Amino acid sequence: MPETTTATTTDGTTTDGTAGADPAKRSLGTGPGRLLVTLYGVFTVAAASRSLYQLIAQFDRAPLAYSLSALSAVVYGFITFSLVRGGEGARRAALGCCALELLGVLGIGTWTLVDPAAFPDATVWSDYGMGYLFIPVILPVTGLIWLRRSRRA
Repeated sequence: MPETTTATTTDGTTTDGTAGADPAKRSLGTGPGRLLVTLYGVFTVAAASRSLYQLIAQFDRAPLAYSLSALSAVVYGFITFSLVRGGEGARRAALGCCALELLGVLGIGTWTLVDPAAFPDATVWSDYGMGYLFIPVILPVTGLIWLRRSRRA
């Protein structure tokens, strides 16, 4: 019997037309998703470094705000990891985290407007991310759209 060989093409299919193993683990951070990975990576570092300093040096000043900033850093980091990791499970995890992030931005943003005394210092999500050019409210919406579209691709 003749030996057949197949090669994987750049789109993840094999030369015999079947899907290879790579598409299941394909990174969600390719194409337009690369910008999402970059922005989530930057926000992970920014929120983590800011909250770490504030938790260590100024915790007594605004513990709630600084703790929420640390939580946002964890969420950003998890989404970044999921986007880079790829695969259906990571896509679903990132989808859930983006939804959680959007709820957090909307909830904390509203809370900071309704009860500003509860936040003597700003969080990443204060005023819907106004201190960060509203990127914290735009990012999860964009992420949710990208993740839904990547499922169909």
